Amino acid sequence: MKVFLAGHTGMVGSAILQRLVDRGERILTRTDAEVDLTNQLAVRQFMQSQAPDVVIMAAGRTGGIADRAAHPADFMYQNMIMAANVVHQAHRAGVDRLIYIGASEVYPKAAGQPMKEPMLMTGRLDATNAPFGMAKLAGIALCDAYRAEHGRDYRCVTPTNLYGPGDDFDADRGHVVPGLLRRFHDAVQAGDDRLAIWGTGKPLRDFLYVDDLADAVLFVLDMAASDYVRAVDPTLGHLNIGTGRDVSIRDLCKVIAKVTGFSGRLTLDTTKPDGVQRKLLDSSRLDRLGWESKVMLEDGIRRTYDWFLTRPTG
Repeated sequence: MKVFLAGHTGMVGSAILQRLVDRGERILTRTDAEVDLTNQLAVRQFMQSQAPDVVIMAAGRTGGIADRAAHPADFMYQNMIMAANVVHQAHRAGVDRLIYIGASEVYPKAAGQPMKEPMLMTGRLDATNAPFGMAKLAGIALCDAYRAEHGRDYRCVTPTNLYGPGDDFDADRGHVVPGLLRRFHDAVQAGDDRLAIWGTGKPLRDFLYVDDLADAVLFVLDMAASDYVRAVDPTLGHLNIGTGRDVSIRDLCKVIAKVTGFSGRLTLDTTKPDGVQRKLLDSSRLDRLGWESKVMLEDGIRRTYDWFLTRPTG
């Protein structure tokens, strides 16, 4: 089959691309310079001319808490417009199968733990992530709408916090794991004897290695349409993807200190925000269908750090 993978150069897209290559699929990719996904006409022309059989929507603006707080409009607009353009133009081009990759920020701040799929739209989003979360929520709802009105087989998955090779390792802009890896690495290189953790260190998070997500995405792609419809919630149709295990930020830092060789003291910078205190996805629906994560946290962090040390530069 001919698969258009949107966002193939990012962390998630790169992992999915490798899986598609391993399977021998016919793959379509375009850089931002070649097809601007925020440009409706460019996306329309591409979809009409290339006529893919399947679209995997892994493109989007991502970043950590600090980056989202500094650029809420950019995060909301870019993610909403890319989802709208790709989903609508895929439909117009006759693409019947599409997978949209969401994010755990779609869940309400006060959602019960672990968070189950039917909890969407049951409360307000966390203020620090609301613009990004609303944009991703709109993408899920859009896929549902095209499935309901036009009978398209448009599926959605919601992964937990991701990490792995290809992530953004900026200490301030990146997600939790790569941002911390960079800060611990820099501390070791500088010979620092202490390092401050943002917040209280108490929040609990679930971290999924990106290769596990790639496997899950293709697992969902390969499901029969009837199986997917039976598995998802009828109001907002998506499937959670996570490990089912959470860890405190303080304990995560201990793992990262071990992997990077940092032996100094960890302190707490409580002037920085924690975000929600716990965020654990319930992925039991997907688990019951036969999928489960394979990469344990320390192993995944070690692989990620090894990639960071040998990553392409320049």
